[in-house]
Amino acid sequence: MNWTEIVGHTGAALSSITFIPQVYKAWTTKSVGDLSLSMMLIVFTSTVIWLVYGISLMLWPVILANGFICFLSGLLIYFKFTFPKK
Repeated sequence: MNWTEIVGHTGAALSSITFIPQVYKAWTTKSVGDLSLSMMLIVFTSTVIWLVYGISLMLWPVILANGFICFLSGLLIYFKFTFPKK
């Protein structure tokens, strides 16, 4: 693995973990009232587009990061519709 692949995988890993604290907080508090649904839909849509791009070019850092972010943002959207409003 060369240095550009290491940088790509490191960036992908750091991008991927950015949503973990928000998902954890939403899960433990069962509250997502402060999250903007439009922002989450934009994030979800952009990660799907990046995922398609990464798959088409077989760019594993892009595929892994955006696959994980897509899952986490999808989970937050699911929480937005299922957790009771307070």
